[in-house]
Amino acid sequence: MRDAWQRLKTDRHGMAGLCVVLIFLVAAICVWAGVWGQGWSEVSGNRWESMSSKHWFGTNLLGQDIFQRTLFSTATAFEVGLVVTLCSTILGATLGALAGWYSNSWVDEVVLWLKGVLDSIPFYLFAAAVAFALQGHQGAMHLAMIITFWTTTARIIRGEVMRIKQREFIDAARAIGLPDVKIIFRHILPNTLHILLVQASIVFVAAINTEVILSFLGLGIHDGVSWGLMLAESSQEVLAGHFGNFVAAGTSLFILLMGFNLLADALQDAFDTRRAIR
Repeated sequence: MRDAWQRLKTDRHGMAGLCVVLIFLVAAICVWAGVWGQGWSEVSGNRWESMSSKHWFGTNLLGQDIFQRTLFSTATAFEVGLVVTLCSTILGATLGALAGWYSNSWVDEVVLWLKGVLDSIPFYLFAAAVAFALQGHQGAMHLAMIITFWTTTARIIRGEVMRIKQREFIDAARAIGLPDVKIIFRHILPNTLHILLVQASIVFVAAINTEVILSFLGLGIHDGVSWGLMLAESSQEVLAGHFGNFVAAGTSLFILLMGFNLLADALQDAFDTRRAIR
């Protein structure tokens, strides 16, 4: 980890991406703490006001402050990203580790079958089905993403566990009689942490992007506001010549996803031991 951090610090694009992510994270934390963005639903001005010292990004059709809504949407994006990333990574790592450890057994076959079934279902059709089944519950979008996003993590961890279990320290753990569960979760999974970290950053980006698309389609956020809802609102406002919602939500989404992509690429390079040796 120390070597990877040293390599990451020398990557200018990676550090730029990290700075962007940290800036947005600070904004999200301030929203969660009640410092910013609490007036996102208040009608604080007239319809479609232009940018001013009172309304930095102007107002929307209802007279709500676009800047406040953009800040609150940042917190929404991070909330969705964190929940989906943590749950799907834990689920994928656990099932992938079990499939890799018990490879060519019924456990492995069940995990691979489940992965194949989920990968064969069009995601947005699946999300719509989950949302309908839960009657528009706020957690429908989270559940749909968690159920589908774990499969890639499981596939990667399965292959890594199959490689690690051939190592000598695993033979030593078996020789002293350690149970399989302890070997998997104490000795094998910690050695996949670098892979999980990179994969989690990729899932985070996918979760934020998916939330925006689902919210735009009306299948995502209901009790709150997000960049997807702002873009949905802007589809009518743009026709009237007002671009505040579109520019604020689109630019924020672009900058954050670009920062995460730069950081994810840098993490992959930093943890690539073969590149480090060269």
